[in-house]
Amino acid sequence: MTSPSLVWFRQDLRLADNPALRAAAARGPVIPVYILDTARTRPLGGASKWWLHHSLRSLENSLGGLVYRRGDPAGLLPELCAAANAGAVFWNRCYEPDAAVRDREIKAVLENAGITVGSFNGGLLNEPWEVRTKTGGPYRIYTPYWRAAEGRPAADPVPAPEFRLADHLPAGDRLDGWALGPTKPDWAAGWTDFWSPGEAGAQASLNDFIETGLDGYGELRDRPDLETTSRLSPHLHFGEISPRRVRAAVRALPDTADARKFLAEVGWREFAYHLLYHFPTLPDENWKPAFDAFPWTEDEGALRAWREGRTGYPLVDAGMRELWQTGYMHNRVRMIAASFLTKHLRIHWKRGEEWFWDTLVDADAANNAAGWQWVAGSGADAAPYFRIFNPITQGRKFDPDGDYVRRWCPELAGLETRFIHAPFEAPPAVLAAAGITLGGTYPHPIVDHGAARAAALAGYEAVKAAG
Repeated sequence: MTSPSLVWFRQDLRLADNPALRAAAARGPVIPVYILDTARTRPLGGASKWWLHHSLRSLENSLGGLVYRRGDPAGLLPELCAAANAGAVFWNRCYEPDAAVRDREIKAVLENAGITVGSFNGGLLNEPWEVRTKTGGPYRIYTPYWRAAEGRPAADPVPAPEFRLADHLPAGDRLDGWALGPTKPDWAAGWTDFWSPGEAGAQASLNDFIETGLDGYGELRDRPDLETTSRLSPHLHFGEISPRRVRAAVRALPDTADARKFLAEVGWREFAYHLLYHFPTLPDENWKPAFDAFPWTEDEGALRAWREGRTGYPLVDAGMRELWQTGYMHNRVRMIAASFLTKHLRIHWKRGEEWFWDTLVDADAANNAAGWQWVAGSGADAAPYFRIFNPITQGRKFDPDGDYVRRWCPELAGLETRFIHAPFEAPPAVLAAAGITLGGTYPHPIVDHGAARAAALAGYEAVKAAG
C-alpha cells in the first residue's frame, strides 16, 4: 500500500492547475497541510491575514479537510511526516529570499530522512531564472524582459486532479483559533461586500473581467472612477488562480490590443519576481545605490496625514481612504499616492511600503517593493526622477467628473466638479455652498505642490552627484 503524500500549501490555495497537488494525487492518498509560519522574518500584514483566513476556509471546504499547524515548518514537516507515515512531501515554490533558503534547508532534512520531495512552479508563467539576456544575465528593464518572456512556450493549465484524502489526518489547530481577522475594532467588517476570497471567487473575478472589463482596458484601466480593472491581484498573490489559467483564458479570446495590454500587466508581476530573485535586497535597499544620498525627511505628522487620507489633495486622500476601507487601491492612484509620499513629502519609500504591506489584501513582497522603488526612482526601470505626479492634474485627467473622490471623500461630494481636485482653489462662496470648511471639514494642503516639487528636484541633484 502506498504511503500518503503530504501537500504543503503556501501561496497556492487552489485545486486547479496546482502541480504539487497533482503530483501527490498521482502517487496515492493525500494529506493537505497549511503551516502558519512563525519563523519568517516578516509576518503577514493585517489585511493579508484577513484574506488568508477566508481563503483557507474556502480551500478546506474544497479539499474536504486541511491540517492546520502553526510554527516553524523546518520542525513541523518532519514531525507531520512521522506522525502520518508519509513517504513524500510536495509543494509549489516560493521566491522570496528567506523562503527560498528555508525550502532548500527543509528539502535536505526530509531527503536525509528518506522522504521524497518534489517542488514545482505553481505561481509564475516563467521561473525567475528562465528568462535571461543574451549574455546570460537578468533583465533590468521591463520591456525587453516581457518581450523575451511572453515569447516563451506557454504551458497550458490543467484541471483539478481526482484525489483521495488519507484515512487519518494528523491532529492540527482550528483555523478560528489563529484569530487572523481583526476584532477590536473589526476594521474589515464590510470587506466581504468587496471581496470573495477563494478559488471560486478568483474564477468569478476573471470571468467578470473578461465579460465586462477587458474591452477598452488599454484606454480605461487608469480610470479609478470606473470598474475597468480585473481586481485579480489578491487572488493571484494567494494562488487562488494561476497566471497560466489567466493567460489561457485571455488567449482564448480574439487577439486585441486590450488583451495584449492586460497580459502585459500580468507581465509586470512576473518582472517583479524576476527582480526579487536576482536582487534579493530589493525590499530593503535602494536598487540604485546612488539613492542612498537622497535627503529623506522624518515627518511623522505628515506620514500620519498621508496614511489617514488627510493631505488636502483629494485624489491622494480618496486613494488612502479606499485602501483603509477596502484593503485595496486602484493602481493609478497607488502611483500617485506613492509619488506624493516620496516626492511631495520626501518620506522614504520604505515607510510607504510598510504601510501597504499591512493594509493591502494583495500585499506582495515582489510587487510591493518593485512598485515603490519604481515610483521613488530608485528601482529598476524606474520612473524618471523628474516625473513628479501632480495630484491635481492627475485627478482631472483620470477622475474627470470627480466620482472617485466623491465616493471616498464624501465631505467633498457637493463641491463643483471644476474644484473637486483642488478645493483650496475654490472661492469661499463655492466652499460654503458645498458645506466645506477648509481646515475644518476638510484639511488644507499639508504641502504646496510647487514648493514640494522644487524640494524633491533639489534632493535628486544629490542623487545625480552621488551617481
